[in-house]
Amino acid sequence: MIHGLLQLLLFQALGEVLSAFAIPFIPGPLVGLVLLLAFLGWRGRVPAAIDQVGSTILQHLGLLFVPASVGVLRELSADEAQVRGTWAKSVTASIGMGIAERIQPPPTLTAIVAVSTGVLSAMVLPVVVMRGG
Repeated sequence: MIHGLLQLLLFQALGEVLSAFAIPFIPGPLVGLVLLLAFLGWRGRVPAAIDQVGSTILQHLGLLFVPASVGVLRELSADEAQVRGTWAKSVTASIGMGIAERIQPPPTLTAIVAVSTGVLSAMVLPVVVMRGG
């Protein structure tokens, strides 16, 4: 697993270097991704180490978006209540999607679970914030 992660980080670092010195108008991670794609195309298959890391990251991708969405709201100077609400909804929606993924229901039921966890968090969050603060 560490070997695959180091390979991915190497491509990102190469992309950063190329972006800094050769093509500054394209972000480094994007250049690294194109380099990785070219490498995988040249090789003809995805190495097992990279596949394992990629699969692990994809399983937890929803959790990676939680801090990003809250950070965007903070940068846009959103109301603190909106930021807390987004945080709670993002976390509970990720939990709901994780549960739905494990039990492998039809897509409609997955959507229902995701929406209901968001609605539940919207109802419970004000009560928890009022009692805690």
